[in-house]
Amino acid sequence: MTEEKIYIHNGSQIIEGLLGKVPGDRGVIICHPHSLMGGSMYNNVVEAIQEAFSAENYSTLRFNFRGVGKSTGYYDEGRGEQEDVVSVCKYMKEMGVTTLVFAGYSFGAWVGSQIISECEKYFVTSILISPPINYFKFEWHHLKDKIVLLICGDSDSFCPKGALLSETKTINSKVKTIQGADHFYIGKEEELVYIIKEYLLNKT
Repeated sequence: MTEEKIYIHNGSQIIEGLLGKVPGDRGVIICHPHSLMGGSMYNNVVEAIQEAFSAENYSTLRFNFRGVGKSTGYYDEGRGEQEDVVSVCKYMKEMGVTTLVFAGYSFGAWVGSQIISECEKYFVTSILISPPINYFKFEWHHLKDKIVLLICGDSDSFCPKGALLSETKTINSKVKTIQGADHFYIGKEEELVYIIKEYLLNKT
């Protein structure tokens, strides 16, 4: 799938993104890790998510949060970043991509978790990769039946497997673990793609 550079208006801000458009109403919005720690839409995990969804004929939109790349504005501790997610969601829906999945990695997972509590309004379901539960507070009780898949590495200090299983045991989500992976998934991208594609194939 060929992606094209796009710019989305978000109030007074401009969001830089990469859009891969295919026929149909299915799509995914992909959120990157922490803006102040080098996170961007070119992150290896973000690219793995995009590869998996595009292989299964989903339109994809990965984008830079405010203050990253050519997206205007400044890091806003997750508040303004939630507005960024809503704006790209509206952009996709206006294009006719109305059956939207949310996929967030690390900081992107945390930002998204605060929006997908309104899942019926924005997203049909969500995938979170390495939600940084040792760094940010997640309100899991609001997320029951709204996250279909959680992925983490078995050596992830930001998202320990045992703590994740304990925190999420009541939300009806499948948890997949990648052996030998830490928070950054270097060299584990193909396994990430496989897990996501396996879910998408079994879903349809």
